[in-house]
Amino acid sequence: MKKILLLAAALGLTLGSCNKDYLNPSTASQDQVATSSDGLIILCNGLQARYTTGGLLSVLYNTVALGGLSANEFIVLNQGNTEENNIKLGGANVNNSNGVVRNLWTQCQLVKANADLVLANAGNGAEPGTRSGIVAYASIFRALALGTLAQYFEQTPVVVQEIAPFVPRQDALRSAVAQLEAAAAALAAAPVSADFNAKIIPGIDLPNTIQALIARYSLELGDYDKALAAAGRVDLTKRSVFNFDNNARNPLFDVVFGNRNIFEPTDANLGLSGVLAPNSADRRLPFLVRTAPAPTQNRGLGFYTANDAPIPVYVPGEMLLIRAEAYARKGDLPNAVTELNKVLTKTPATDLYGLGAGLPAYSGPQTADAILLEILRNRNIELAFQGFRLADSRRFGRPGPGTTGAERNRNFYPYPRTERENNPATPPDPAN
Repeated sequence: MKKILLLAAALGLTLGSCNKDYLNPSTASQDQVATSSDGLIILCNGLQARYTTGGLLSVLYNTVALGGLSANEFIVLNQGNTEENNIKLGGANVNNSNGVVRNLWTQCQLVKANADLVLANAGNGAEPGTRSGIVAYASIFRALALGTLAQYFEQTPVVVQEIAPFVPRQDALRSAVAQLEAAAAALAAAPVSADFNAKIIPGIDLPNTIQALIARYSLELGDYDKALAAAGRVDLTKRSVFNFDNNARNPLFDVVFGNRNIFEPTDANLGLSGVLAPNSADRRLPFLVRTAPAPTQNRGLGFYTANDAPIPVYVPGEMLLIRAEAYARKGDLPNAVTELNKVLTKTPATDLYGLGAGLPAYSGPQTADAILLEILRNRNIELAFQGFRLADSRRFGRPGPGTTGAERNRNFYPYPRTERENNPATPPDPAN
């Protein structure tokens, strides 16, 4: 993977929401590289490099930090980490200069812009199976970038130009889903070629990941029928992961869970209390946290246990919980409970990643409110440390900032100063 990352870096993948390009005359331009299949595949590998690696700069690090620190999933270990500490404090402590917010915004915009470049030139692929792989791969990272932005910002640009207009987060999600559907059709018409598979970073299952992301973002949009159908098409026996090694490191282990300097899980209950507190017999808890860490050990485990530990793009339980939530919100409570029970009763031995609750089936009230609360509890555990908690808290209508028993300290984040200074179309910041 090191060779691939160096190639991506040499290409200078630096498109943003404005079009100021600073070209290195000793390297090929992106437009030049995008004229061949091999060049487009290198650009695809660069998408994953920017999204997943680079420690504090990576999208993965910043979404885990924002989603967790703002919703009591993590505590800050060293207040000298000012940017993360201000996220933990929330409210007006998070301003337009916050580095975590800025890095997530900037890196997502770059990933999205470079994915658009790949998609615009995908016709330069040499054969149909190579083109379909290029389209699928770029569509996945475009969707991940837009979907991540929609978790934290009310609006975002979806085009690259000097004064990029902003659209509501829902429109960004619709754009992501539409592109994913186009990619699914391309894969169905022309399965991925051996040439593409030989040159792309291994780990991501393209057809299943496309359906998983359609399900994820359709649920957020309230399109429950589409979410149900897409989640049902995901083969839950197949892994789809971001791979790492000692050169391209797992960013969460590298800078967070491998030490006790920045943040760690709030407690052995993942910061959950009251009606959302986990069952003490839940077998997912020892997968996620050390109950008695040594003084130098971070409490956190999960998918962040080594520099080369792979991180799932999605976990099987997410698809089951998407189906459970969609059924519950449609008023189909028996089917909601059926899907929920698949998560509750799943054991570590029967889960692809060893993430299993091993609990009895649901026996609570057969009401939508009670079942949705149990679904949220399980999302908070099954998807712990993956950046979902803030968006889930907001979608489920849990107590927000300024209310009694608040479970999150912001609803959305301010737009970075770098964007506001360079783009007069930037909207006003949210109140909280």
